[in-house]
This record gives sequence, C-alpha cells and structure tokens, in this order.
Amino acid sequence: MFKDFETTKNWIEKIQRFGSKLDLSRITAVMARLGNPEREYPTIHVAGTNGKGSTASYIKNILMEAGYKVGIYISPYIVKFNERIAINNDYISDEDVIRYTNDLLPIWNEFNERNDTITFFEVLTIMCFLYFRDQLVDYGVIEVGLGGRLDATNIITPEVSVITNISYDHMNVLGNTLESIALNKLGIVKPGVPLVTAVENPDLHPLFRQVCEEKSSELTIVDFTKVSDIQVEEMTSFTYEGQRYQVSLTGYHQVKNAVLAIEAVRCLAKRKHLAIDYETIKNGLLKTKWPGRFEIFNHNIVLDGAHNIGGIEALKATMTSVYKGKRTKALVSIMHDKEHQKIIDVLDSFCDELYFTQFEYARRADAEVLFGESHNAGKKLYLDYREIFNELKNLGPNEILLVTGSLYFISEIRKLLVK
Repeated sequence: MFKDFETTKNWIEKIQRFGSKLDLSRITAVMARLGNPEREYPTIHVAGTNGKGSTASYIKNILMEAGYKVGIYISPYIVKFNERIAINNDYISDEDVIRYTNDLLPIWNEFNERNDTITFFEVLTIMCFLYFRDQLVDYGVIEVGLGGRLDATNIITPEVSVITNISYDHMNVLGNTLESIALNKLGIVKPGVPLVTAVENPDLHPLFRQVCEEKSSELTIVDFTKVSDIQVEEMTSFTYEGQRYQVSLTGYHQVKNAVLAIEAVRCLAKRKHLAIDYETIKNGLLKTKWPGRFEIFNHNIVLDGAHNIGGIEALKATMTSVYKGKRTKALVSIMHDKEHQKIIDVLDSFCDELYFTQFEYARRADAEVLFGESHNAGKKLYLDYREIFNELKNLGPNEILLVTGSLYFISEIRKLLVK
C-alpha cells in the first residue's frame, strides 16, 4: 500500500510504457471489472498530431463558461504530475492519486503476475475515468495519448470525436505515410458519432469521408477560409464567420485550434441540445491558459514544446511574426526517437544562435549528436542545461530566448522560471 505521493508517483512513472499485447484487451477487461466508469458521463475525444492539448483546453473552458463541471485528461504534464487529470481548473489531489493507485494495485499485480502488465498510460487512464465518475462531472474531455485506434482512451464512445491535424510523428508506431497516420487516428471514429476535424491536407479528405461514411458519422471539416483579420502578438485575435475572438495563447496555429474547438462545441451543443452562445464561446477561449505552448515570460523568453515537424514549423511561423527583427537564441533538447535532423533544419533556418544541451531523461538525444546535425554558424554545445539557461536568460534589448524541442525539456526549464 502506498502512503505518500512521491513514492506513488515514482511507482507509476516506472511502470512499463508498452504492454505485451498492442490492443485494448487489458484496459477493456479492467474497466469491465470496475463497472465501466467511462460510460457514466458524456465525453469529447480529441486526437491529432499537434494541438490536442490546446484544443481540449479550449473545449473545456467553453463548457466551463457555460456552467458545466468538466473533467480534462491530457499528457504529458508540464508543471505538475497531477495536471494530467483535472476538473475545471483543479488538478487531481495527491491524496486521490494515492487512493486510486492503492485501489488499482491488486488488479495491477494480478495482471503483472501473468506477464500482461497494465501499462503506465493505462493506469493513468483508468484513474481518470474513475475520478471523473466519482466526482460526477458533466463532461469529460479526453485527449488521446498516442495515435488513436489502439490508444487506451479509445474504449469510450464519445458525443463528438475531434482530430486536430495530421503530421509526421511517432512513425515507428503509426507508420511512415500521412495516410497510415491518419488511418490510425481515424480509429477513434465510432458508429453514429460525428467527427470534427481541422485537417487541411486535401489529399487526406477522401480518406476522412470514406471512414465517416462507413461509420455513418457526420463529418465536419473546418473551413479556414472563413477566418480573417488574424493578429498574432503576445495575444492572438481573429475573426471567424464575422465574429471577433481573442485568445491568450500565441500563434497562427492557435487560431486553428480555437476555431476547431468552436466547431466541436457547436457540434456537441447541437447533439445534446445545449444553449451555448457567442459570448460564452468568446469568454471561454479568452480564459484558456496552456503552459509550455508558446508561453512567454518577461516578454523575451519563450517556452514551446514543439517536438515534431508540424509543431516546429508552426513555431517558426509564430516566432518570425511576433519577434520580427529580433535576434533569436534557442536552447534545444530533443528526444532521440523524434525526427531531430528535420527539426534542427527548421531551427537552423530562423535562429541566430543554437545552444544544444541535454537533461536527465532516458529518451533524450545526446547533445553532441544534435550539435553535429546543425549547420548553424552560431551553434554551441553545453551539457549543463541549468548553467547555460541561467546565462542565456540575461538578454539584451533586441534579443529573444526560445526554449524548445521537447515538452519534457521545457518542463525542466519552467521549474527554473517559476519557483
């Protein structure tokens, strides 16, 4: 039995990440034994390569603004382990994490003894579904962990399915083509459940239509030609279908995430007969905060967890717009299983100086490897990320420091900024 939070958290984080079987059999069996808590409240399921967390948070805040009690499940965390599971703006408590872990421990041991270990993400997903049921949420906004079809969250039958976009990431699991990645994410589409997507690549639209037709699911593809007057500064504002919105998150990509959230909520409102008006949506979007996604400190330090091609290209577009004419220094660490050469190529194209470093995490790439892949004239290598960050944060009047490459890395940097 676990008695303190640190011991509990450390045990959870040491659980293996992938099970002996790549299917939903384990979590389906466990949830059945627990009475299928995931069926006790309506859900919105959010998949996609980039923007899942931001989109889920926009949806949550709009529903909160409408007066609902909303659970949100996201990964990974930036500030605190508990933020993976939250209701409204409150993370699950340390005490509840301990209690649910102790409740699950006998089942975990039973599966583990027969070499069918319930994985790290499955444990968190089960905990989320139990917590939301016990706390009597009105809605659960559930972010997919990886892919869609075989993700542990895919045991739900939501009211609305949402796919943000399709880009290259996790190819070792999802495949090497956009079509294979899209098919995996389209695995969240359930019979009769509408799908709302921000996928812009027209080559993928026939695949989306085919899957939705086979599932008798209404498909909404967001029409971004209805967006105009975009202004990206430290805050972002835009007009959509003649109505003005402002979001606290920075970037052109946040306009797409926000519009997707608007359409997802409209779809939910239509399906559940909810009265959610323009003012509610506008205020919900404005109140959304999301750490580690183009998060700005002191007007000159930017933390952004971009870790794949789509994310880093969106980051480039925002940096070159918001900080045009500024000198950009970037502190970078990337996971070894990401397309780090392609990410570095993009960073090389707009950063004046690149500082490659590393931190204590099993999946991170060696800084020397990343340094060798860069062709930037201003590249430098520093193995101690704390020391170099403390030097770099003393910026001149025309300088910006960008910290990027991994959500796990910026989580470590954020601890040095927020004490």
